[in-house]
Amino acid sequence: MTPEETPQAQPKPEEKKKRRRPGNPHPRPASKRYQANKAKVDKTKVYTLEEAVALLLSCKNAKFDETVEIVMKLGIDPQKADQLLRGSVSLPKGLGKPVKVIVFAEGELAEAAKKAGADIVGAKDLADKIVAENWVDFDVAIAHTGMMKHVGRLGKILGPKGKMPSPKSGTVLDDVVTAVREFKAGKVEYRTDSYGNVHVPVGKKSFAPENLIANIETFIEHIRHAKPASSRGTYMQKIVISSTMGPGISIEIKR
Repeated sequence: MTPEETPQAQPKPEEKKKRRRPGNPHPRPASKRYQANKAKVDKTKVYTLEEAVALLLSCKNAKFDETVEIVMKLGIDPQKADQLLRGSVSLPKGLGKPVKVIVFAEGELAEAAKKAGADIVGAKDLADKIVAENWVDFDVAIAHTGMMKHVGRLGKILGPKGKMPSPKSGTVLDDVVTAVREFKAGKVEYRTDSYGNVHVPVGKKSFAPENLIANIETFIEHIRHAKPASSRGTYMQKIVISSTMGPGISIEIKR
């Protein structure tokens, strides 16, 4: 047998790597507290807002003051730019937590923003810090209209975090002093995600029921009036409230 006729060892086909699902492969079982709270909620029922808040507050508490959140499923097409929602709304009873606000301003306006309660004020130096350190340790960024020459380059860092100043959300404007006071008092930003949902905090579990109800009603009515003109079909499809460590509770939608 000539060397040419000698059978060559065939390379073994590469073994396909098993794809692992993202997340913890061994999730911890739900706590007894969560299971007990979940058992209180009838998943087949849509509660009135008053019933839902009473049920949420009746659930066993975690070891910290949980944030109460609202999620709204909207009948919009998130692929169409003219149907995306982004803005801000002042909640009458606040958020029950300190809000860290940074401001892009210079001169007398910067001093006024500090007096109004801004935690950090700067211009190019503040933008440089965000870029150099990938720093996003704040809740809201407000920019004077004249500062966009410094702020414009921060989109790749702040955009994915939902913290990029924008005229639509009321965070790029001339009157930064009023904006600082409003966000410190409980104004929240919102924007729809890629599935057509909008999700914001509306208070703390330690709030009185009437304060949570006031905040939730204010947010729902704000979103109702923000309906895009090009949206068709049922606009508000589902509304759920929950606490940080609690189960979701569906609430009825008033037509």
